[in-house]
Amino acid sequence: MIDAKPQELAALVEQLSRLEGRMNALEERVDTELSEIRENLPADRAAIVLFSGDLDRVLAAFIIATGAATMGLEVSMFFTFWGLGAVKERRELDGKNLAERMMTLMTPGNTLGLTPSKMAFFGAGAVMLRQMMRDKDVSSLEDLQALAQELGVKFVACEMSMDVMGIKQSELRADCELGGVATFLGDAIGSKLSLFI
Repeated sequence: MIDAKPQELAALVEQLSRLEGRMNALEERVDTELSEIRENLPADRAAIVLFSGDLDRVLAAFIIATGAATMGLEVSMFFTFWGLGAVKERRELDGKNLAERMMTLMTPGNTLGLTPSKMAFFGAGAVMLRQMMRDKDVSSLEDLQALAQELGVKFVACEMSMDVMGIKQSELRADCELGGVATFLGDAIGSKLSLFI
């Protein structure tokens, strides 16, 4: 049994009461700060910029995008400059000036015209790569695009790049939205993963 005087016990009780008040205040502060940290954590999202129009790099971008979407991430792909070739489906020359027509004719009209970054050999490299992928049961770019669409991956074409390169919206896939750098940054700011390919 504690041998203490009533005054000492009263002082101890008062001290414990103050300590309890400080502990409660500290707990509240920790809870508030944890809530703020949780609010500022990146969302389960991935944002990919596709700048390259090389077949192997485009394939890598779509493999990553579909993998991330399969893992439950919300994925957006922003296609800019040469990367626009990954979402082109046709060539249109009407209504374009000479430079735009030349650019249209010198760039792929769809994904089947994309060449690898190494060993292109006037189209033979792409044919070989695609055949090797078929032989190994690896999904084609077109299959990966269909899977990405099915998984809800958002495709955004850069309006500024389209304007510079003379690409019309009607030349792109129907599921491709138009946007600018602010669109990409809005997707990237809250993402856990941002890639530039």
